[in-house]
Amino acid sequence: MENKKNILSLQLDVSDFVPASAEEKESLVVMRESVSFWKDGIRRFRKNKIAMSALAIVLFIVVLCFFVPMFYPYKYEQQVKGSERLGPMEYSKTEIAAIEAGESVFPHLLGTDQNGRDYAIRVMVGGRVSLMVGIVASILILMIGSLYGAVAGYFGGIIDLVMMRIVDIIYTVPDVLIIILLAQTLKFPLRSLGALPGFGWIQLLGPNMVSMFIVFALLYWVGMARIVRSQIMILKQNEYVTAAKALGARKRRIIGKHLITNCIGTLIVTTTLQIPSSIFTESFLSFLGLGVQAPMPSLGSLASAALNGFLTFPEKLFAPAFLIFIIILSFNLLGDGLRDAFDPKLKS
Repeated sequence: MENKKNILSLQLDVSDFVPASAEEKESLVVMRESVSFWKDGIRRFRKNKIAMSALAIVLFIVVLCFFVPMFYPYKYEQQVKGSERLGPMEYSKTEIAAIEAGESVFPHLLGTDQNGRDYAIRVMVGGRVSLMVGIVASILILMIGSLYGAVAGYFGGIIDLVMMRIVDIIYTVPDVLIIILLAQTLKFPLRSLGALPGFGWIQLLGPNMVSMFIVFALLYWVGMARIVRSQIMILKQNEYVTAAKALGARKRRIIGKHLITNCIGTLIVTTTLQIPSSIFTESFLSFLGLGVQAPMPSLGSLASAALNGFLTFPEKLFAPAFLIFIIILSFNLLGDGLRDAFDPKLKS
């Protein structure tokens, strides 16, 4: 008969201290895979279904605007005689006669404009222009803003004070007015410069578009500079920066190698969110007639030209407006997803 232990006794049970077997030890081991910052961020990003859907839409738009025009049977500047102001999937009398004669004629998916140009290819090329402007402008903003903010945040003191007051002054400048003034002031110098060898791209884009890039480089980097400055002021207090100083590293190397590199997640998120803002600005200015030079289309200029015949051909306005809406919405959702994935403060 077993002796029952008194529950009030302070005597220890020796059986509770028997060493665990190898099998029991393995069952208690809980190992977590060691992941890097980027791998963890990508894994978190993939779990965000909305952000992944936005990325798929962005890739689809890139293929539609950059690769489909290479194989499309019409060119954006090509005028088809007798095919003016056609509706979606309509043919002109000349094209109908060619079809009856046995020829193969590709339909006008979105109809044609008042000059007989296929509207679908013009919308695709207009989307390409808007995407290029948004990406190039965001890269300019990233380069200027990150460098300026990093210098101000690292040195601090009077240098930071003066540089940030310059940022405050730039914030007060009306950007649309500056774009209009630069478009008129730089029109003739840029045309003369575009005639020189190696500057033909100025003639291709037009003085208005080049002046728009200049304004982006002059004005729109201030938000990026403020974000980078705040990050640098926190990071420069870390031990690895002190160690780099003790080892004799130059300030330029510390800023570029240790500080800006550790802000790369924030830079990617901020740049992604800057792209839709730049696209919207370009579309707005093109709508006012300050965008690309004809016959190069832009989504804003297409929407502006479609206003005259809106009651007769509403699809001419809805097509570019819808593409602008989809591009801006997709990039905003993509930027939100990247922020949720790569911002350490949002990790749960």
